[in-house]
Amino acid sequence: MKISLIKIAVIAALPVATAGCANKSDQIAASFVSPTMYSGLSCRQLATEAQSVANRAAQAAAAQDKKADNDALAAGVATVLFWPALFMIKGDGAQAGEVARLKGEMQAIENANMQKNCNIRFRR
Repeated sequence: MKISLIKIAVIAALPVATAGCANKSDQIAASFVSPTMYSGLSCRQLATEAQSVANRAAQAAAAQDKKADNDALAAGVATVLFWPALFMIKGDGAQAGEVARLKGEMQAIENANMQKNCNIRFRR
């Protein structure tokens, strides 16, 4: 009987423990950035800006994914072994905001690219 009560407690605590966890970068929606911000750039300048934003976005996504992995690990440890580990869960913060902003910038650059018929190819 004890074992099943422990299992029930662990299962019940898991959603609570993971609720405050940071999201993976692919789960973060883009913030709106107006394409008019890039309307004055030439196609060459747009391509350069796209590469720069893509590099920063990749770095921000990697940092966010690491944060999400650390939170998930802390939640797992807290649920199974040591409840004070719940205090190690940081959740989304400035890093998630940076990911959202950079995703928005990429969308704005893509929109400006289409408006100017620059034919810049973007990888997904």
